[in-house]
Amino acid sequence: MTRIRDVVQQALTTGYLTIEAENQLRYLLTTHYDLEDLNAFMSLQEAAMSGRVKQESRERCGVK
Repeated sequence: MTRIRDVVQQALTTGYLTIEAENQLRYLLTTHYDLEDLNAFMSLQEAAMSGRVKQESRERCGVK
């Protein structure tokens, strides 16, 4: 099973969060996860807010 930290690592490595990955994260956040996954998710949020990771969903709706 995929973990939150795996999805986050992919986004941080590529600098891009796909809609599919966002949906996967939404699902994974409804399941049991550990502190390492939570910390990874918070790192992704920080990267998205600072512009280090672009979000496909925001690009499609024109949000920068």
